[in-house]
Amino acid sequence: MTVAFYPGSFDPITNGHIDVLAQALNVAPKVIVAIGIHPGKTPMFSFEERADLIRQSIAGTLPDRADDVSVVSFANLVVDAARSHNARLLIRGLRDGTDLDYEMQMAGMNRQMAPDVQTVFLPAGVASRPITATLVRQIAAMGGDVSAFVPAPVFAALNARKKS
Repeated sequence: MTVAFYPGSFDPITNGHIDVLAQALNVAPKVIVAIGIHPGKTPMFSFEERADLIRQSIAGTLPDRADDVSVVSFANLVVDAARSHNARLLIRGLRDGTDLDYEMQMAGMNRQMAPDVQTVFLPAGVASRPITATLVRQIAAMGGDVSAFVPAPVFAALNARKKS
């Protein structure tokens, strides 16, 4: 069975991530959402919170495929993490040409290190192209409404953060 590895920070998961994940499930029967853990970065949400938000978001938006998605963490090279989970596809979402330029460089380096792991680029849908987790965090921190950009569980978690 082909397993796809979808890495990112997912801090928080957005509708853009869900869009790419839904497409990835059309390419592979199983997808591992892999949350990168970087000791030098302080995320808004802990790994456990992000993993829970991902699971809740999938259950709400892709309920018939929830069992086909798992969530893991990784702190090493993406290709090494993918291999450790027997994944042979590396999923990368593309919003625009800037993403393509960066992702092509990464795909080239990954292919040199792990020719057995194939990078698959999936285009973001029109509605999710402008969405980034960074912008969602910034808008939410300034009191803006991000409900159109994130799944309901994430919106609730962001609102709870504002109140605490």
